[in-house]
Amino acid sequence: MPLATTASQMGGNVRVGLEDSLFIARGQLAASNAQQVTRIRRIVEDLGCEIATPDEAREILHPKGGRQGRFLS
Repeated sequence: MPLATTASQMGGNVRVGLEDSLFIARGQLAASNAQQVTRIRRIVEDLGCEIATPDEAREILHPKGGRQGRFLS
């Protein structure tokens, strides 16, 4: 969480989840991805930053899928 917090304060994007880190705090394992998302959201908002909406996140990340994907049938 310290790196994600620093990144948010420097204008960067933040990604959390068990695939990135197993911990929610120093020495404390996260119970779920949702727990990590809830924690970083609270930290970032408490520091005065805004969280992207789902539509804003899609615009930033350009995910593949749906109409954007090139799936073989």
